[in-house]
Amino acid sequence: MPETLPEKAVPAAVVFFVALALLPAVMFGLLSGMGGLTPGHALLAWGIYGVVAALFGMALGRDLVVMTRLLRALRTSPEVLPSVSGLFVPGMRALGEEAVRLVQAERLGRARGQAQAAEDRALVERLPDPLLKLDGAGNMLWRNDSAVSAFGNETAALLRHPDMRAAFAEAVAAGLPVRREMVLTAPMARDLEVTMIPVGGPVYMLVNDRTRERALEKTRADFVANSSHELRTPLASLIGFIETLRGPAADDVEAQQRFLGIMAEQAGRMQRVIADLLSLSRIEISEHSPPKEILLLPPVFERIAAGMEPMLKDAAVTLRMDVPVNLPRIPADADQLAQLFTNLLDNALKYGKRGGEIKLTASAAPDLRFEPGGVVISVADDGAGIPREHIPRLTERFYRVDKGRSRAVGGTGLGLAIVKHVVNRHRGRLVVDSEMGKGTIFTIWLPGVAK
Repeated sequence: MPETLPEKAVPAAVVFFVALALLPAVMFGLLSGMGGLTPGHALLAWGIYGVVAALFGMALGRDLVVMTRLLRALRTSPEVLPSVSGLFVPGMRALGEEAVRLVQAERLGRARGQAQAAEDRALVERLPDPLLKLDGAGNMLWRNDSAVSAFGNETAALLRHPDMRAAFAEAVAAGLPVRREMVLTAPMARDLEVTMIPVGGPVYMLVNDRTRERALEKTRADFVANSSHELRTPLASLIGFIETLRGPAADDVEAQQRFLGIMAEQAGRMQRVIADLLSLSRIEISEHSPPKEILLLPPVFERIAAGMEPMLKDAAVTLRMDVPVNLPRIPADADQLAQLFTNLLDNALKYGKRGGEIKLTASAAPDLRFEPGGVVISVADDGAGIPREHIPRLTERFYRVDKGRSRAVGGTGLGLAIVKHVVNRHRGRLVVDSEMGKGTIFTIWLPGVAK
């Protein structure tokens, strides 16, 4: 007997049916004891039996209808448990009660399963590493929040990568997890470790972004190499002047003042180089992660202009700004953008004409050189311009078109490198236009908020 059948339903039904079957014999026996079984007695007995059987049939039919409605209600209205009090035939009520208990147990199990599934989904959503679910053809079925934050619109490029496709095919063929290292080049280089985990039909793709670790390793090496290269000359000058002050110029007050001035200038140069190197290192470390803050640009430009006012005044240079107040908001790091445009304006101030003009313009109008949407900002000076052959290398570290003039105006050779890496982090683009004798224009496109 199945475990779900009520224990009291079968005995009660058996007793009822046996009693119903024995009813004629009992009645015939009673009538015989009352003076013999006559045709009239037999007819009476069968009449009574027929009435009882008819009543039982009606009750059974009614209970079957009630039971059918009960089962239908359990199936179609899962939030309501119907009553079994209307069941009459022995055993039927027990069957109804057991059906209700089974549905209650099933609902409880389903609720627990849904709660567990929701908990598992929440855990997966909160994983710090990106996780994607792929179908048998490698198409994305689902991705967690970390994958959305890490890749966004770059997910398609990730799924098309040859190394990713090869790892996916190998995992599907072997039915075992496969791990591969790959480099995603667009929109910027990213070092990834991808693990393909086949689970029946779908394949889960776990991505570990190693870009920050590799960037830290490279940054440490570059910092040592760059700082030692750029600091060697001013350090040598400082050591030479210190030796001179200790020796031949120990009693020469005039020479001491002149040497101390040069030493202060060299120390300031070293301080600027170290500050720019540290700033560039911080930007490179976070370059793989696009900014999430939503920023309005006009207030940023106003703060930059206010901060540069003393320098502009000293150089008798006019800053003309054409920045609409209704520029769209963009995802950006306020501090890094302030550094970017400060560097560009400082560059225009150093290499433009004394008493000249710098123009800063911003617009949301489409520019055929860039993707639709976003904001286009340009900084133009009226200086001597840059020879065409130097333009491709302007954003290299410590690259200088005119080394003598650059050092004379206090340049570190890192300003445009910082600009390039800030633009990369914002997933933007940088274009440089220059004509000898007519000045230089730096144009930056920054993407808008993704829709």
